[in-house]
Amino acid sequence: MKRLVVFPDAQSAAADILRQALAGRSEVFAAAVTVGTLVPGDRSPETPRTPYVLVRKDSDLPHSSMANARATLRITVWHADADQAHDLAQLCQGLLIVHSGPVIRGVRPGTGPLAAVDEASGFDLSTFTVLANVRPATA
Repeated sequence: MKRLVVFPDAQSAAADILRQALAGRSEVFAAAVTVGTLVPGDRSPETPRTPYVLVRKDSDLPHSSMANARATLRITVWHADADQAHDLAQLCQGLLIVHSGPVIRGVRPGTGPLAAVDEASGFDLSTFTVLANVRPATA
């Protein structure tokens, strides 16, 4: 009988990785950062929620075997200014690339970081993608 193989949630795992890795950082641009998987509901300039790191899964890439899955993860960083948004995005990208763990076994850079401005809040942001290899689990 074949074993049932499933792939854990790469989006949640990446958010957990960044929460833990950023918690102990000494860089000023990483102080008091919040990591989440949902766009903040209130992004008005009157209620700033920066720095904020959003982790979202863009897509699952087909895999030829059940030994690995690939997911494209998009990380978006809101910050007080463009330089800090870029610096925090660069740090997050590096932290993901060096990670290897029980869910995400490896990460390669995708695109970015790319600078932009959030139309809803006017806050500077920086966004990038990574390609994550996801370890299977048996259910």
